[in-house]
Amino acid sequence: MLNLEYLNDLNEAQYEAVSYIDGPLLIVAGAGSGKTKVLTSRIAHMIKQKKAFPNQILAVTFTNKAAREMQNRVSKILGKEATGLSWLGTFHSISAKILRKHAQAVGLKSNFSIIDQDDQLRLIKNISKAENIDIKKISPNVILSTIDRWKNKGWYPDDVILNKKDLLEKNFLEIYKIYQNKLIDLNSTDFGDLILHCVKIFERNKDIKEIYSKNFKYILVDEYQDTNHIQSKWLLSLAKYHNNISCVGDDDQSIYSWRGAEIKNFLEFDKIYENTKIIRLEKNYRSTQNILSVASKLIENNQNRVGKKLFTNGESGDLVSLNCYRSVKDEAIDISDKIEKYKKDFSLNNMAILVRAIFQTREFEERFLKIGLPYRIIGGIKFYERAEIKDCIAYLKIVHQDQDDLSFERIINVPKRSIGETSLKHINEFAKKNKITLEDAAKKLIEKNEIKPKTKLGLITLLNQIEKWRNDFVNKKIGHIKLLQIILDESGYSQMLKNKKDLENENRIENIKELLSAMKEFDNLESFLEHVSLATSIDKNWEGDKINLMSMHASKGLEFDVVFLPGWEEGLFPHQKSIEEKGEKGLEEERRLAYVGITRAKKIANISFSMNRFYQGDWIDCLASRFIDELPEENLKKNNHINHDQIDDFEFNQDVEFDGEIQSPGWKRYQKKLKSN
Repeated sequence: MLNLEYLNDLNEAQYEAVSYIDGPLLIVAGAGSGKTKVLTSRIAHMIKQKKAFPNQILAVTFTNKAAREMQNRVSKILGKEATGLSWLGTFHSISAKILRKHAQAVGLKSNFSIIDQDDQLRLIKNISKAENIDIKKISPNVILSTIDRWKNKGWYPDDVILNKKDLLEKNFLEIYKIYQNKLIDLNSTDFGDLILHCVKIFERNKDIKEIYSKNFKYILVDEYQDTNHIQSKWLLSLAKYHNNISCVGDDDQSIYSWRGAEIKNFLEFDKIYENTKIIRLEKNYRSTQNILSVASKLIENNQNRVGKKLFTNGESGDLVSLNCYRSVKDEAIDISDKIEKYKKDFSLNNMAILVRAIFQTREFEERFLKIGLPYRIIGGIKFYERAEIKDCIAYLKIVHQDQDDLSFERIINVPKRSIGETSLKHINEFAKKNKITLEDAAKKLIEKNEIKPKTKLGLITLLNQIEKWRNDFVNKKIGHIKLLQIILDESGYSQMLKNKKDLENENRIENIKELLSAMKEFDNLESFLEHVSLATSIDKNWEGDKINLMSMHASKGLEFDVVFLPGWEEGLFPHQKSIEEKGEKGLEEERRLAYVGITRAKKIANISFSMNRFYQGDWIDCLASRFIDELPEENLKKNNHINHDQIDDFEFNQDVEFDGEIQSPGWKRYQKKLKSN
């Protein structure tokens, strides 16, 4: 008699999804509905029912972590019967396995190497130089992202359809041709090639495609909403013979279009695969009903979705808190006070602050450092430790005092000034020998004409700029905020970031704008630099319990007892750039991102916005996000934290006595810190 205990704790919809074996199946799995459990139970059921041997099942995930989790869960159910489940892995790992066996079909040897992004960029740079393309004007990162986009679409160089509005794409295509030929010469592939080559092999060699499509009796795919065009094509090639493909995902959590994900793969699944069965997993095991109702009502405003409505048999829970603040600073203070309160019932590890843009963490980091509240940044780096922020600080430090060799060394070739490692070593050795600063050493070596002409030109330009910035600043022609703005422009740093048109550099630009905002809170450069030094040196050894700060994108797949969602302001969320570039599609993806953020919360969700925000050193008025108007009133508790009688120039760190009832634990802790210093 078969042991089918793994079926016993499935709800009705989950049971249907597990037991429906043959034919195409789309499982619309809402947040917290147990999709991994369903996937692993399906694999186990196929094997238990003798529908297929383990090596006849193809199970595809997006991450190695997800693949390992699936393997472990299946093994727990099946034990030794799981042996031979050899086709469980990521799109890339499975493609690499296939490609090793048929490498010759695309001009490779079976021992080909897979190059990483650093090697890709190095190759692009070499090709660009050979083709006389100025990499200062056309970033290798931009070229590489364009090539990746073409590969995601399933295009070899000969397949590319140029965007006539983008005049540079013609140049990129020439580089792509050379790049692809070079990879073949090197017996190498990049990650994009792994899937692309497999698809091309299947298209050009029906016998090879038949081997795999016949072998894979059943195909299962996790997070199907995140697939791109070439991945969808890859799956279709393999599913053709048996037509037994089951895909699990949530169209309402499709938030990665900037990575190439195409939501239409999910929305049009039943058109791609005829006679598709659609099963909805709507019972949520994570969140309270109030949280689910807010998320569901919000996402209903999207037109392009399969549709579902989450529910729970659990408690209604607290109403979702909607908070309005005078400023971002007030928002950070109140959230930190709420965290102190929630600490009585929840650990810091089970609390999270989810932001739309990573620059938003700065205000919270400053506040937490001030009151001694431990925190971690997930999927990112602490604000003052980010490379672009450290670069800016280094420039300010070297203007402030000329003996800061560490700062001089950091910025000497940022942006590129043809000052390589050899030249820097020469300057360092001369400085050490003569017991002078690096800056003075550079000047002396120029006088002695002991610097190469190209390097000499770059050094002279930098030294003249530093002298000018110092004079203007010392003579009080400019303030510390204006100083940084001038440095960024005249050094070429701003242009360097603008030339690299990718998401990473857009975030860097936003971080620098936030730095300018932070500087406005200080009267002079000295006090600001002192603040930065203290902020980067204290509490680095926090262990154990910490509040989590991360972007909403980074939060997907995670869950927390308490979630804070600050910065719901028009232009920031939904992000203006997303709407400008993608119109209604962009707006719907932003709304899906909001849905993801809300559904990370298990017990308590706090949404907030500010009426004012510092931006590039100036106050701007903010409007509440349009998403707030879409939230259901009956599931909200609205709180207005704006006290119009409040003293405008009040600062948290003032040594002021308060009535006991409004002294937060954080405030008390900060006062103790002041007295101990």
